[in-house]
Amino acid sequence: MLPQSAPALPGAHSVFDAETFLPALDSRLSDAPDARAIRAETVAALRAARDAAMDDIIAGFESHPRAARETVRAIASLTDAIVTTVHHVAVTHLHPRQSPTEAEQLAVLAVGGYGRAEMAPQSDVDLLFLTPYKTSAWAESVVESMLYMLWDLKLKVGHATRSIDDCLRLAAQDMTIRTSMVEHRAVAGQLSLAEMLRERLWAELFDKSIPEFIEAKLAERDQRHDRQGGQRYVLEPNVKEGKGGLRDLQTLYWIAKYIHRVDRAVELVDLGFFTRDEHLAFWQAEDFLWAARCHLHLIAGRSVDVLTFDMQVEVARRMGYHDRPGRRGVELFMQEYFLHATRVGELTRVFLTALESRHVFRQPVLKRIFRRRKKLRAGFAEDAGRLTFAKPDSALDDPLNILRLFEEALRTGILIHPEAMRVVASHLELIDEEMRENPEAVRIFLDLLLKRGNPERALRRMNELDVLGAFIPEFEPVVAMMQFNVYHHYTVDEHTIQCIKALSEIEQGHEVEDLPIASRIMRGRINRRVLYLALLLHDIGKGRPEDHSIIGAQIARRVSTRFGLPTDEIETIEWLVRNHLLMSDVAQKRDISDPRTIRDFAKAVKTRKRLDLLLVLTVCDIRGVGPNTWNNWKAVLLRQLYEQTASVLENGMEALNRDQRRDEAKRALRHYLAAKGWEPKEIRGETTRHYANYWQGLPTDTQAVIAELLRDLGDDEIRIDLHPDPDRDATRAAFVLSDHPGIFSRIAGALALVGANVVDARTYTSKDGFATAVFWLQDATGHPYDAERLPRLRKMIDRTLKGELVARDAFADKDQLKKRDRAFRFPTHVTFDNEGSDIYTIIEVDTRDRPGLLHDLTRTLAANHIRIASAVIATYGAQVVDSFYVKDAFGLKLQQQSRRETLENKLRQAIREGAERAGSAQAGA
Repeated sequence: MLPQSAPALPGAHSVFDAETFLPALDSRLSDAPDARAIRAETVAALRAARDAAMDDIIAGFESHPRAARETVRAIASLTDAIVTTVHHVAVTHLHPRQSPTEAEQLAVLAVGGYGRAEMAPQSDVDLLFLTPYKTSAWAESVVESMLYMLWDLKLKVGHATRSIDDCLRLAAQDMTIRTSMVEHRAVAGQLSLAEMLRERLWAELFDKSIPEFIEAKLAERDQRHDRQGGQRYVLEPNVKEGKGGLRDLQTLYWIAKYIHRVDRAVELVDLGFFTRDEHLAFWQAEDFLWAARCHLHLIAGRSVDVLTFDMQVEVARRMGYHDRPGRRGVELFMQEYFLHATRVGELTRVFLTALESRHVFRQPVLKRIFRRRKKLRAGFAEDAGRLTFAKPDSALDDPLNILRLFEEALRTGILIHPEAMRVVASHLELIDEEMRENPEAVRIFLDLLLKRGNPERALRRMNELDVLGAFIPEFEPVVAMMQFNVYHHYTVDEHTIQCIKALSEIEQGHEVEDLPIASRIMRGRINRRVLYLALLLHDIGKGRPEDHSIIGAQIARRVSTRFGLPTDEIETIEWLVRNHLLMSDVAQKRDISDPRTIRDFAKAVKTRKRLDLLLVLTVCDIRGVGPNTWNNWKAVLLRQLYEQTASVLENGMEALNRDQRRDEAKRALRHYLAAKGWEPKEIRGETTRHYANYWQGLPTDTQAVIAELLRDLGDDEIRIDLHPDPDRDATRAAFVLSDHPGIFSRIAGALALVGANVVDARTYTSKDGFATAVFWLQDATGHPYDAERLPRLRKMIDRTLKGELVARDAFADKDQLKKRDRAFRFPTHVTFDNEGSDIYTIIEVDTRDRPGLLHDLTRTLAANHIRIASAVIATYGAQVVDSFYVKDAFGLKLQQQSRRETLENKLRQAIREGAERAGSAQAGA
């Protein structure tokens, strides 16, 4: 029956009413002919009863989708009722004792999460069958019968049969077993045995091994965090095992129970570990995490604890989060998740500090044996190797001491004491408008950014304690804000801190080899205050209906003005925030070999000072997105854009003269081919066979490769050169063949079939009727193809270009969306730009990425008599922006509005049909 102490949702009590269910079951079993019939009758009755009870519990949970505490306890109570009933049947009907001996005693204990009376819908039923001495034959029979009935009920049962002495011996040897012993709970049978075990565990083991247990649990926690990624802001967190998850809260509970035998977290308040507010935070985090875990189990129909992207959407919907302007419901849900996870970390620090103060446990502190310790400023003290307030009760009589704490920690290199953090976190109301405008407060904050060499550490701790959001209220909305796309690896606030870290590392000279230009800029005369503040505020407009760059610039102006900065610095910060995506977009989405691209970008930037600032900001912004987001391909693009723009700003627009650049390219190729032994006549033929646009789009070494491929090329011949280009993190694929419509599409299809990601592509037609095409490719990891994979790549391309393989047919089972990407929404945008290039129309398609997308788009363009000169592909996780530089069949731009509208509709149709095809293939798989 359901214990009255365990609250259940409406309907859960009625199924197992003690006065009706068991007597009715006993009556039915009295007519059963044998043991098999008894078990079958019991299982049938229990299955119907359990199904009805679970339906009631789930219905109650769905009507109150955040009432997790009641739900997990109701499921545990329901499980108690089942175990109690099964035990009753086993000892009363299957194995009754006439005159039981002292050894014929058995207690059934719940352990693990079940022992805490907390069970998600698909949790295991962990049981300990406890005997006084060696297990008797009768006890073995009872256990066997109980297990068969539980298994017949399709329950996942973890079990062990042990004597009290066995429990003590094994718990002493194995920390996992010891932990399960900490939270055991008697469910059925000889309950005095459970009480005897409890007393002996504490008297003979627990009380004598407190430091050992604490250290083991914390070491286990650290290892678990490492396995889960080591960060609180993992994009697809594990609700149970991840940093800030349920297991962290349970670790605090285990330790507290091990020391003080507490049964509920609220008892930690009376024991002085937590304040009432901190216990409320514990309670709220636990309830939220359990709700998420229960919904995961119900959605999957099995034990699932990872909030994958597709699960996040459904869990958010079930928990009542709805889309609002600028934010999806799933983003609001994940923001609350991360806020709770952060709070769990704070509670852990508070708890461990309390243990230290009672001399129960000593946290390891890095010893600075060889470093001379800096003298602490007045008002601060050191406690157990950590920085704290000398007089905590009066320290915040001057609210500026909140900021001085972080300044002193950064100045001395000493970690902040959790008790000092606790004082700060409980007095955030002192950071008011007056303090935010206080020049001394602003000076301290800016010094944290600019003068101590490691602003990341101070910003992260300030952010975790909500000090950053209190001092800059405009920053508070982006704290723990998830960006629901597979591109961004961090929440907005963590991304910002990672960007600041990247800037600090460049400034300290750690990235000279990888980032020579940015490193050189940081060594020069650059306004560091402008750059650090612009980077801190660049995403502050996220999560609003407006363009985050525009609204962010307005917010940045307000914050900079409040800080009392000079007008010119305020304007530069505002400009940088408004344009923080400009350089990245131009480099990755436009053909930077086109002089018009450089000219327009130079006009937008205007000065070399802004160009320098924007380059460094852009580099840090990309590097702060996540691991492996920065690569040599992006580095080369940004470097080329920077150098060409710097040349224009210094030397004027004549630096972009097309004729001059064409002549320089031809001269370079002539020297290159002459060094390779080409005859003057051959060189002259090669430099005159191409149209003007050929000479500005390719580097000399690539033009030399094409020259070799074109040498004596037959009309029906196809030649291919595949060459890894580590400097660009890509494989260069060069093709030459007789020109005909649709070549770009056929090459794109062949590349998609082998899983190649195209990042850049150019096609040209020579005056003598040959098509030349150069594609830059990356494998699935964003790197050049390994040499051993190139033969297969070459064979697939060759077969497709010869017509032996039709790419569209071959995509039937390959063009599928990744399961984890299906939850993302990327509305399709198609734009036509006739101003971005002097001779081409730029068609930009922004949509969801999939393997066959580029082939579908280029095939559609070819079918509508559109000639593609070049394509630039920018991928952002599951989103892609394909930019095509095109002309119509007469070599003109697409000037007619009706023509553009028709083409847009056909491109959208191709995207839609391809997505449907991918969905069908996914369903078939």
